[in-house]
Amino acid sequence: MIRSALLAAGISMGYAAQISVPGLHLGYTELFLSLWIMLSIGRVVVGGRLEATPALFRLVTFWLIMTFAQGVGALVGLLTTTVLDLSGPIHDTMAYLLLASVTCLAAAEPDAGRHLRRTAWWAIGIVSACFTFQLALGWGWIHQSGVNPWFWDRFTGWSENPNQLAIYCALFGPLALHLATTTSSPWGRLFGFSSLVLTVYVGRLTRSDAYLLTSVLTCLIFLGLRVRTWLTTGDKVGVSRQVAVLLMIGFLPLAMSMTPYVLKDMSSVENFAKSLSKGGGGEETASTATLRVRLWGDAVYKGVTSASLGLGPGPHVARPSVYYRQFLPEPFEAHNTVLDLYTQGGLIAILALFWIVGSAAMSAWRAKLDALFALVVAIMIYGFPHLIIRHPIVWFGLTLCLVAGTPRAASVSSRKTSTDLG
Repeated sequence: MIRSALLAAGISMGYAAQISVPGLHLGYTELFLSLWIMLSIGRVVVGGRLEATPALFRLVTFWLIMTFAQGVGALVGLLTTTVLDLSGPIHDTMAYLLLASVTCLAAAEPDAGRHLRRTAWWAIGIVSACFTFQLALGWGWIHQSGVNPWFWDRFTGWSENPNQLAIYCALFGPLALHLATTTSSPWGRLFGFSSLVLTVYVGRLTRSDAYLLTSVLTCLIFLGLRVRTWLTTGDKVGVSRQVAVLLMIGFLPLAMSMTPYVLKDMSSVENFAKSLSKGGGGEETASTATLRVRLWGDAVYKGVTSASLGLGPGPHVARPSVYYRQFLPEPFEAHNTVLDLYTQGGLIAILALFWIVGSAAMSAWRAKLDALFALVVAIMIYGFPHLIIRHPIVWFGLTLCLVAGTPRAASVSSRKTSTDLG
């Protein structure tokens, strides 16, 4: 129970960059995840069991490939570039080491699916309490020293910028939906859907364009998958199946009959959509898009000139001084998960990332876990305009999909394992 709560707290606090542990140069995420790793290793040392599962094999394989790719990239970077600041590479290396330890240890737990599900319940409970507290900060009901919950008209809460908070809203939403739709407890469903509503509300306050797009697409994908599930499982004459068939039959004529009204009110719909995004979908949104395209072009150039081997952990894109005149030129991030990983580990790292994300998606698809599949889709969508590979919630979601969608394998004793290795 304690370990589940610690892991959930580490997952839920990944965006809280404005607060840190008093007296330590650590965030709460690093503290909680480190404590969970130590307790998990301690459990194994005193004789706890390990389970060799397909999910564990895939995660270990991915992190080994990533280590090789990042190591080769680091050698290329040392030979071809002048390293002025080591804080970025060290930060990324420690983050990857922490995430690799958490994912592999979590997948090796006996009955990992049950433990991860319990952790997920803890996580949405903690994130709901944290969001409620941050909303109270935002509306001025309470005060917390050193925290500014707003960036102009965009809600940041404890995060450094609104996009950090939006990422967690975009991923915790499908997670809460998964728990709500797969539990048999009425109170559990109520808690899950309540957490979903709160998460959507906070995500709306961030006014993130990526969050708006991700939420709409994942919602449509989830609804489509639910129709698939109703049509392929359960009693063929059941109420759910009949309702789904009627909706599919009636959707086309209903859409055709509504077309004149939709076209008539298109401007209102467009204005409503723009009001949800930052800058009202105007100059600020366009300037952000222009900046990202420029960063992506530089990232492609860096990756290609390294012979697609990468330059090692850390940011490698030149900061565009035209848009950020207050900063001196220094390494920057491309704000695209694939391109940032391309500059670090080259083509090998990208292929490994595609493989592990695709494996998680296929696992959720085969298990007919619709909300978890939508969660993987949200990760893929959000990874395009942002660097999300270092966020714990991303790897928790992928690990949950891999464990839930693959069968369990043989259990082994930690003492027997240590004897065999010796």
